[in-house]
Amino acid sequence: MFLLLALLGAPSLAAADSNFKRINPPGPYAVGLRVVEQYDFARGYRGATDPLTGKPVTGERARPIQTLIWYPAAKGSGRGVTVEDYVKLGATADDFERPPAERAALEAKFVRARVAVLSPERAKAELAAPMRARRDATAAAGKFPVVIYAPSFNAEAYENADLCEYLASQGYLVIASPSFGQASRGMTTELEGVETQVGDIEFLIGYAHGLPQADMSRLAVAGYSWGGLANVMAAAKDSRIGALVALDGSVRYWPETIKQSRFLTPARVTAPMLYVAAAPKPVEEQAVDVNKDTSFLAKMKYADLYKVTLYPYVHSNFSVMFDQRLAAEYGDYDKDELSVANGWVETYVRRFLDAYLKGDAAGRAFLDTPVAKTGAPRHLLALDVAKAQGAPPTQAAFAAELNRVGFDKAQATYQAFRSRDGDFAIDETEMNRWGYQLLGNGDTRAAVAILKLNQELHADSWNASDSLGEAYAAAGDKTRAIAAYRQSLVLNPKNTNGVTQLKALGATP
Repeated sequence: MFLLLALLGAPSLAAADSNFKRINPPGPYAVGLRVVEQYDFARGYRGATDPLTGKPVTGERARPIQTLIWYPAAKGSGRGVTVEDYVKLGATADDFERPPAERAALEAKFVRARVAVLSPERAKAELAAPMRARRDATAAAGKFPVVIYAPSFNAEAYENADLCEYLASQGYLVIASPSFGQASRGMTTELEGVETQVGDIEFLIGYAHGLPQADMSRLAVAGYSWGGLANVMAAAKDSRIGALVALDGSVRYWPETIKQSRFLTPARVTAPMLYVAAAPKPVEEQAVDVNKDTSFLAKMKYADLYKVTLYPYVHSNFSVMFDQRLAAEYGDYDKDELSVANGWVETYVRRFLDAYLKGDAAGRAFLDTPVAKTGAPRHLLALDVAKAQGAPPTQAAFAAELNRVGFDKAQATYQAFRSRDGDFAIDETEMNRWGYQLLGNGDTRAAVAILKLNQELHADSWNASDSLGEAYAAAGDKTRAIAAYRQSLVLNPKNTNGVTQLKALGATP
């Protein structure tokens, strides 16, 4: 009995009545919860007229961002939070202007709808179950790594409140907002929808910069399902994101959306990723467009990838609040087995974040430990590890390598990048622009090297030769400048700039 209480963190009687059991004890910090109702004024949300009634819309039309912040807190402060307190937040998640009485009525209606499938006794027990967070508790001293949590398709910000609380107790600042569409609560399954959620992640990163507890040099983004596509897209745009957690993320299931985005490529995702997957489906149930050839995970080469497969879990189980705490049925595994599985989800997420955000050697060693030696129940999960294969073949990485080996080795370095990844390329226009930027910065030697490479790669381009001539002239290499300008005229006799520059150099066209 004593061992059970220790494992469950000595729950109260109300928590024991809940079907969900916390397996992992909390970390050293108490957990605070703050709810902020704010707007992203850079983006619109409501149109000029209501799409249902046709009436003019009144009030704020900017994008509402209901922001939940879980943070390390001082013990003994704040007021307790129950499951019902979280569920109520969904009632006005995109409508902050309701008067108190109207808001209370909406909250009661929203809660009733959420537990309608449960018996009255079960609903009462689940809603009354105490959570770890304490509302508006005093913040603990210090700065902590930041984790942005992106919920699943059309889900509330608190869908994985248990995980967010657990991470806060372990010394993380966790921030989440709901998954709503571009112009309404309804998320949409196309590029616009996921990019809307990317925008929410970006907004929360900006907001986190103003929080006294936030250490923005240590930043991760976690996401479940649809949020597990949005967070990877965000990382492709923002190299400050140092780690990714995907709970059965849609980056695995929506290859066409990834293709449409154009910018989401393996070369642009260098943040290490923990991908926690549901049990594999039978071959007959797999979508025809989801396979090894289309899988983004299979193509990841430039980031450490840890893939944990949980055999008791189906996709929906990753939403602990709705599919475990407030679920009427549990599928092939019972509630206790799912609680144990969730405990291991928390363990792997914490160890992963500890390893990559806190530089924790024990966390890194745990990730590399065979499952049989972790203490996990037999046949609960499987672990596959794929380590990064060097620097990604991007222009930024190419520039960094040239800075290391010397710009005079541009041709050999470019070919080495191409041999590692046949898709690597810098088009003529971009390379020309790069050369001129170096020239403008006064780095003529590097400018000559880049524009010479551009001319070698595009030998049939008169403009590449013309630009190289300008670089040689700036470097004081008159002979080569003349040769480059004359080559540009061979390719384009109408190049009046080439004629003018040759005359300025004292040479005949």
